[in-house]
Amino acid sequence: MKLAEFFERTQLSKEEILAHAYGRLVEDAPADFIRLPAPPMLMLDRVTLVERNGARGKIIAEKDVRLDDWFFPCHFVGDPVQPGCLGVDAIWQLIGLYIGMCGPAKSGRALGCKEVEFRGQIRPHNKLVRFEVEIRRYTNLVEQGAQLAIGTGKVFVDDEHIYTVADAKVGGFSDIAYTDYPLASERAFGGIMERG
Repeated sequence: MKLAEFFERTQLSKEEILAHAYGRLVEDAPADFIRLPAPPMLMLDRVTLVERNGARGKIIAEKDVRLDDWFFPCHFVGDPVQPGCLGVDAIWQLIGLYIGMCGPAKSGRALGCKEVEFRGQIRPHNKLVRFEVEIRRYTNLVEQGAQLAIGTGKVFVDDEHIYTVADAKVGGFSDIAYTDYPLASERAFGGIMERG
């Protein structure tokens, strides 16, 4: 699809989510266009709703629980449960996707959150996880070549609310992508993104 169509979408299928992760969904995407992580870190199977309302919005996605999901055999042996951090990462993934669907955002980075509350768990025989994020602020910082979104995410398993991630933040940044991986280059090392 074309970039203009991507900006108008209110839903994405599993195939479209995967194509986005691999950089093949938007045929005229700008260089370093923000992407979702690829499997197995991709925590979304479909996006069921995207609403944009100026600086505010909403995005909802789902993930099918699979008995053979990669984390169940190792977290924990004899007590399989989806790591809570993957639910937090799913919220960050959704906010990054939202940024990309609002404008031509560059490389996405999670920037933190205020508070995470777990009051339930995801087990191998659950069926469906739903992620809902209320975006309270979206900003396109044109002069800095960056975008920022802040939202509170809720995680549900089989319609039970089990996690809340308050004020999760994601930014889209120009000129930080490490596109020549695995070769060593100036961007082959991490650390503070901007020193000053």
